[in-house]
Amino acid sequence: MDIKIEKIIRTKRKTIALQLTDDAHLIIKAPLDVDDKKIMEVILKHKNWLEKKIKELSSRDPKFSPKEFVNGEGFLYLGKYYKLTIVDDQKEPLKFENGFLLSRNVLDRARDVFIEWYKSKALEKISERVKFYSQIGGFKYNKINITDAQKRWGSCSGKNLNFPWRLIMAPLPVIDYVVIHELAHLSEKNHGKSFWNKVKILMPNYEKYKNWLDENGHLLRL
Repeated sequence: MDIKIEKIIRTKRKTIALQLTDDAHLIIKAPLDVDDKKIMEVILKHKNWLEKKIKELSSRDPKFSPKEFVNGEGFLYLGKYYKLTIVDDQKEPLKFENGFLLSRNVLDRARDVFIEWYKSKALEKISERVKFYSQIGGFKYNKINITDAQKRWGSCSGKNLNFPWRLIMAPLPVIDYVVIHELAHLSEKNHGKSFWNKVKILMPNYEKYKNWLDENGHLLRL
């Protein structure tokens, strides 16, 4: 099987890390002083695991297709696809009226316009859900950040909660699962039994939405 290396990122890290993208391409994170020969040795060492994961990623259905920002194209919002219409004489770059209306004037930066819209809606909806579940569960947090993260659905740093804008594409119960997951991390730093018990108290069927993310998370992007 052909393992495609998308890029090698060298930083001050101490170890070599292998990361597969949603398109089954390999990203390598390596220390500054590690040469290509050492990197290839690590790849060969993990060849069976990589081939297994690449096969899994390549066989997923439906498959993701990068957006072209053309009339009739579907864009996800809260778990549903809405059609895009390119319009003239619209002051706002992007409007949502049971479908997306994109001004022809911003076609050259359509992706950035969509991301800004998603970020705004993500902050609004996720803040609402965090407040709701923190009151029920008695959690205390400081701040909510909306990020450009590509691999993680949420993170907790101190009392700050971080969520990617891509999450707003998911169905609301999936968003709730990620919110509950990160709130539980405020008191339980690892994924031990106590952690999952806290998640289960607020969402008894959380596994259903965890599985949804595992199977469909690759679609939540542009």
